[in-house]
Amino acid sequence: MKTTTEPQSPLTQSEAISPAISQKSAAAGVSLRSVTKKYGAVTAIENITLDIPAGAYCCLLGPSGCGKTTALRMIAGHESVTSGEVYIGDRPVTHLPPAQRNTAMMFQNYALFPHKTIWQNIEFGLKMKGIAKAERTQRVDDILELVGLSHTAGRKPSMLSGGQQQRIALARALVNRPQVLMLDEPLSALDENLRVRMRGELRKIQQRFGLTFLQVTHDVEEAFSLSDQIVVMNHGHIDQVATPAELFNTPASQFVAKFIGDNNIFSGTVVNAVPDEKGKDLIELDADGLGTFFCQGTATLAGSVAACSVRPDLIHLTAQSDSSTAPVPYANHLTARITDVELTGYVTRVTLRVEATDQMLLHKVRTTDWVTSELAVGQPVTVRWSAQECVFLPY
Repeated sequence: MKTTTEPQSPLTQSEAISPAISQKSAAAGVSLRSVTKKYGAVTAIENITLDIPAGAYCCLLGPSGCGKTTALRMIAGHESVTSGEVYIGDRPVTHLPPAQRNTAMMFQNYALFPHKTIWQNIEFGLKMKGIAKAERTQRVDDILELVGLSHTAGRKPSMLSGGQQQRIALARALVNRPQVLMLDEPLSALDENLRVRMRGELRKIQQRFGLTFLQVTHDVEEAFSLSDQIVVMNHGHIDQVATPAELFNTPASQFVAKFIGDNNIFSGTVVNAVPDEKGKDLIELDADGLGTFFCQGTATLAGSVAACSVRPDLIHLTAQSDSSTAPVPYANHLTARITDVELTGYVTRVTLRVEATDQMLLHKVRTTDWVTSELAVGQPVTVRWSAQECVFLPY
């Protein structure tokens, strides 16, 4: 009978680790050099170059079909490389089989053997490597204790909950002491509450072991909460490599700005750019049908087609009859009408329609601030945001 009881997180217990666990392989970085993958006439990955530092938690983020899983499988050795080179640390592994790369893969469906006990599932890889029985026993016992599931050693996978199976799959990968652990959407099969809890445990275990974790996900929140480095992929290319904070504050393209959240994007043409004291350009953009907007970034040539974006929490609404808010230098502004208000808890989502172009915008505000704002559906408002909070999107 399957149990759904989830024991307390093992990482709230003692921080001590057995010597058998702590004797791990040193983490290694991962590098791709001009890697391309083709399936006949279809190009899944086109000429990507990427460096993942040793000991980093890196997420490959993007929609279905963008090439992230193909990239992961090429690093693991489960897919061949059409051209280019793959390195684990300083070692070229492009033509090595998976077993010789000192990596481990945690699959989306966990791939536990249903006829074996949990203990036997974890031991299997060690046994295939010819590890002596005494060491196998010590390492399996220690890793089960680390993930807090020693009491499940004699059970079959069908007797465990989804969260427990996820931890067993992780234990089976870690017991082999890989330099790089790869995870293919490992949390997608879990319910939302358990998914949030398990990603916290993944991060703590990664930090405890000091390994390089490389995870595929299409979940933006998951990538932000786990990563030291995020690689945003689109149609077989890399659009941006950044920390979560950099990605959130300064998306590099219209695709990234749209994919990572509800950014308000305005297309237009570059008119002029003036360097500011922070080493960036103050860029004047002729926004289609809306006049001139100002944003910050690295300018392209005047006359280039581009765009700018502003996060929904950084725009400010005032009733059109309210003259108490004076425009600040280079402030961007337009006229819109509130079309919908959705209370989602701590945050209220306000949908706006720009009167000049019918473009829809989104504003996010703390619910406690919204209920005292005296703004309502159907009301015309002035929307303002600063140039410093407006990001230039060159492509």
